[in-house]
Amino acid sequence: MLIGLPKEIKNHEYRVGLTPASVRELSSHGHQLLVQSGAGAAISLSDAQYQAAGAKLVSTAAEVFATADMIVKVKEPQPDECAMLRPGQILYTYLHLAPDPEQTAALVKSGAVCIAYETITGPGGGLPLLAPMSEVAGRMAIQAGATHLEKSKGGMGILLGGVPGVPAGHVVILGAGVVGTHALQMAVGVGARVTVLDKNVDRLRALDLVFGNRIHTVYSNAQSVEDAVLGADLVVGGVLIPGAAAPKLVTRDMISRMKPGAVVVDVAIDQGGCFETSHATTHAEPTYLVGDVVHYCVANMPGAVARTSTFALNNATISHAVALANKGWKQALRDNPHLKAGLNVCDGKITYEAVARDLGYDYVSADTML
Repeated sequence: MLIGLPKEIKNHEYRVGLTPASVRELSSHGHQLLVQSGAGAAISLSDAQYQAAGAKLVSTAAEVFATADMIVKVKEPQPDECAMLRPGQILYTYLHLAPDPEQTAALVKSGAVCIAYETITGPGGGLPLLAPMSEVAGRMAIQAGATHLEKSKGGMGILLGGVPGVPAGHVVILGAGVVGTHALQMAVGVGARVTVLDKNVDRLRALDLVFGNRIHTVYSNAQSVEDAVLGADLVVGGVLIPGAAAPKLVTRDMISRMKPGAVVVDVAIDQGGCFETSHATTHAEPTYLVGDVVHYCVANMPGAVARTSTFALNNATISHAVALANKGWKQALRDNPHLKAGLNVCDGKITYEAVARDLGYDYVSADTML
């Protein structure tokens, strides 16, 4: 199979879909690799390294899209990239379709076979290709929140960990999954007061066993979310319904009654966000104010630590890339129901039920495409 690696073009996106080590792995299985020159340069992965791993370099993304059987990326294809996709071509990347009707329509029109990292499941449950970026984003959420609590950044002027004689800041984390757990670790590490909310009591129990009285665990319902948010200095939104739009847990009215200078970090923004007032921002302009509350809603947070994120992501994605290349997409999906769960769009049809429901498309089972 001819596998193509274009350079990412989303704002301040420096990650890359394949490292030289991943290229070497695919080459060792007899596949050809076409890499756009400079694809990994921003994170010190040189063209020479890709060539040494077995790749052929081309100068433009158009050359990659025009000839490759499978495109491997990190972020969802931008409009110019969607226009270059063709029927039957495999696209293997993050998609986050539910809150993005324009991208969904473009992928449907393309006729491509679109496999989304974020809906591929794991044998033990969970979303193993989403997990490494959720780990990064959860940890970054506390860094970003702490920074934007500074007065010069629009915040109330609080040091999250406090100092002797002065109370620490109060961090509220919505969701005790991968994002929430890693945010929790960072927040506890800097000495903040931490409250975590979730509907899964077993998950709260597990966190309590690890962190004890260093955190407060609260069962999530409308009242407890409101109470926690109104008392918070920093709120991290990390809720997820796989493949579907994120639930709006924090209303505009709650935001209007938060402390002036409080900060919200919406890690769920890739799936539409869990704050009613959220809209996606970029690393170039990461925040905006709603009333007196700072909103940080960068849709590709792990892109800020692109080298760490790239290697963590490749660790999770390469085995499925090899399977798709070795077997072809139909056989690879027949053989692995977890990989099959990643099929979101195929031959102009929506094959992931939550996406079809949220965007008003007819749902076609992935099995019917195989």
